[in-house]
Amino acid sequence: MLFMEFSRICEQLEGISSRLEMIDVISRALPGLSDQELPVFVRFVMGRIFPDWSAEKLGIGPNLLIDALEQITGVKKKQLNKSQIVGTINRTGDVGLAAEQILQSKSVSTISPESLGLLDVYRELLAIASKEGERSQQEKVRTAARLFSNAEPLEGRYLARIMMEELRIGVGEGSVRDAIAKAFGVDPKLVEHAMQAKNDLGEVARLAKAGPDALTDVRIILFHPVRMMLAQQGTIAEMLQEHGAIAAEFKYDGSRFQFHKQGTKTKIYSRRLEDVTGALPDVVEKLLGATDHDVILDGEVIAIQDGRPMPFQSVLRRFRRRHDVAEAQEAIEMVPNVFDILYLDGETLIDLPFAERRKRLTGVVKKYLAPQVTSDSQQEIEKTYHEALEAGHEGIMLKVPDSPYTPGQRGKNWIKIKPEVDTLDLAVIGAEWGEGKRAHVFGSFLLACQDEGKLIPLSRVATGFSDEQLAELYTALKDRVIAKSGRSVSFEPFLVFEVGYSELQVSPTYEAGFALRFPRFIRIRDDKDTGDIETIGGIRDRYRRQSKSAQAYRG
Repeated sequence: MLFMEFSRICEQLEGISSRLEMIDVISRALPGLSDQELPVFVRFVMGRIFPDWSAEKLGIGPNLLIDALEQITGVKKKQLNKSQIVGTINRTGDVGLAAEQILQSKSVSTISPESLGLLDVYRELLAIASKEGERSQQEKVRTAARLFSNAEPLEGRYLARIMMEELRIGVGEGSVRDAIAKAFGVDPKLVEHAMQAKNDLGEVARLAKAGPDALTDVRIILFHPVRMMLAQQGTIAEMLQEHGAIAAEFKYDGSRFQFHKQGTKTKIYSRRLEDVTGALPDVVEKLLGATDHDVILDGEVIAIQDGRPMPFQSVLRRFRRRHDVAEAQEAIEMVPNVFDILYLDGETLIDLPFAERRKRLTGVVKKYLAPQVTSDSQQEIEKTYHEALEAGHEGIMLKVPDSPYTPGQRGKNWIKIKPEVDTLDLAVIGAEWGEGKRAHVFGSFLLACQDEGKLIPLSRVATGFSDEQLAELYTALKDRVIAKSGRSVSFEPFLVFEVGYSELQVSPTYEAGFALRFPRFIRIRDDKDTGDIETIGGIRDRYRRQSKSAQAYRG
């Protein structure tokens, strides 16, 4: 497939609002692709370059992208300078549209442009990602510029967006999953299940092309991390009423981890599936000594000092640490708490009921097991809840004993019970400059939830920040600005805030149709990426529960 064909498909999808029409367009494109093109097309159309399990990053931000565009605009002849490129991006609010307009201008100098193939683009992006060392940024810019110099304007639009990993065509994973099922005549549930195990929808598409048997045979692979199962809010009474006996475990104020072990080879992955093995050698040693089996374990690491758990940020500092790890080990003890097992000695366990997985877990892991109480008594579950709070933990998790492990899914099989104000994890997509003594930093932030991979503005937050935090956020975000308009800026999305609020309100101000009343910044969620934020469906569920509670209160 030529990259121009891919670009035209993207342009068509960008003009479609119907999810069913999107599925139809994508499904028609898939059967004609080769086995090599199929995974690349599927990842690209979702704005991704690498498999979800891969820690590989392209390493090109807005500034390097601008440098690449500058290289091809005849800058030596003063035909289009860097500030004009930035102005085009600010005017369009989109690096893709800006790249398209720049490539349409006569100031762009190209050297015998060649037709780009889909795989040509992919190989060049792999080359960009592989650049390391002192001159890596210059080499990345040079390779990106070579791609743009051979691109037609429409290709430039989607090439720039893919480099930013934000395609802006509204195609989410669910739509692509259903398109794969339709294209190759397989059950969408088979595609979904294979995705949960492989964590790469591109590879799943290739398997679907081979037929349903190939999808059925999919297994989890060691050292290819899978997404972690997620919880939603609920109540003890509702869970007991719906399920009878439930399992209750402490909810830790730490960082989620996934531990892979094969013989003596081990890796630990964060919630964002980053390899953090080097930052946590003490945790690796503890878990390596806890089992003799080949396993994939799910758990949470907490920091302990004087026998009490320390705040979440203490754990995150260790997850981020790359230097002086030995010194950090002596200062704070890191303790893993294991609560699930996904793989055991070659067998994938995610389809087994939670009660059976727990049985397997206790049979092969000798230490660091999270305590658990299973009961149909509200009094006993509430007793466990208060014990968790007294021990310094966040609350409890309630889990349905006969439920499977569903990677990446947030559902009613895991419920979190906390005494705190309601909070949401939302992506930071924009900001406004502060005022007065805060005029040199961003003072308020625009936040978004997600819908089928698209980020939808939900609210702003301007309270809860210290001056030091605002300074740190400015440093983290200033190089991620992709557009400016007056006092407002837009960011390349990558940062997640946890935000508290008093209630959800229906509002026409934001695209999501809701707004947060009295939003307050709680903390940065460095352990999450924008794929982990709240969905619009989750927001609507919260609003329904809120309305139901208000009606019950009014009698």
